[in-house]
Amino acid sequence: MTAGFLATADLSPNAIEQARRRTSNYIDLTSSNPTHQGLIFPAEVLRAAAERYWSSRRYDPDPRGDLAARQAIVTYYAQRQPALPLTHDQIFLTASTSEAYGLLFTLLADPGDNLLAPDVTYPLFEHLAAAHHIALRAYRLDEARGWQIDEDSLLRAADARTRAVLLVSPHNPTGAVIQSSLPALSRLGLPLICDEVFAEFPYRVASVPPIAALHPDLPVFTLNGISKMFALPDLKLGWIALNAPAAARYAARLELLNDLYLGANGLAQAMLPDLFARGMDFVTAMRARVRAALTMALERLSGCPVLHVQPPDGGYYLFVRVAGCEDEEALVLRLLARGVLVHPGYFYGCQAGAHLMISCLVAPDALAQGVEEIAMAICQ
Repeated sequence: MTAGFLATADLSPNAIEQARRRTSNYIDLTSSNPTHQGLIFPAEVLRAAAERYWSSRRYDPDPRGDLAARQAIVTYYAQRQPALPLTHDQIFLTASTSEAYGLLFTLLADPGDNLLAPDVTYPLFEHLAAAHHIALRAYRLDEARGWQIDEDSLLRAADARTRAVLLVSPHNPTGAVIQSSLPALSRLGLPLICDEVFAEFPYRVASVPPIAALHPDLPVFTLNGISKMFALPDLKLGWIALNAPAAARYAARLELLNDLYLGANGLAQAMLPDLFARGMDFVTAMRARVRAALTMALERLSGCPVLHVQPPDGGYYLFVRVAGCEDEEALVLRLLARGVLVHPGYFYGCQAGAHLMISCLVAPDALAQGVEEIAMAICQ
């Protein structure tokens, strides 16, 4: 019998985590939790949205989710640049984007199949794929071209058991945004699973185009939720938006899968229209703070010749290359000893050179202090 993925996984803390646990006072420049960084969604909006639910509470589960919530999502995509036309029947509500990934992995792949995924990425994909007994085949992101997809490597990575392509735009942690259609994706003709949870945080680009609008002829599943967009990771609500080809081919089976779990809770679904209607001013303010933070960090770190810092297309991370560094882990441990925690590039599968991941979601004063410490430690 094959052992389950948890039985064979190495769950012991690595050297950086061990050192972090021994360190009592440090600036955490890895934090992506907005509620730890003073980004608190307006309580009055949440109260009003919840009150409407409590006053008319009734459990009528729909495997696609609350109709008013799905209509609010349709309106949101109609306002994107470029617009993505959808109907409410093309939206599925989930408990989170992680649950959405799990549903799509089950929908599209059988054990032993594989998905194409970027070679530098947040490690969620690895664990979800293992849980579903499917493989990931890596395609390359080209750092010299702003971490854009190497289309030749994408084509080479596919084989007879490849079932879909995973795309993240803006990418975590590099911030790369897919801004135009990719001929390699059209040649493959595979379904696309597109994570755009950082879409409301453009930086170098003016806006983040929905990939489904760039590839309208391919089946595209667009994932997003309220965790990043509205700084509400504790409320837990995500969605999958199917473009027309995806809906025609997969909607009936996805409805059955989502009906098995009905993971999206009724309160969060009922509140979603109010979040869109009354919460976008908060999103605008959060976006402005992130942009200012990225600009500050870029200006300070760009003055150091050994640090190669590319302005991200979007998102709220910096992925900084450290020239001449041969021991990424030792560098991170040295910074932690000076009171600053960052992530090494290898946490994200990056094997080419030494990189540091810095979250610019961190509160401005702490971020400025931490970035200054990094510059002093590395550049002086």
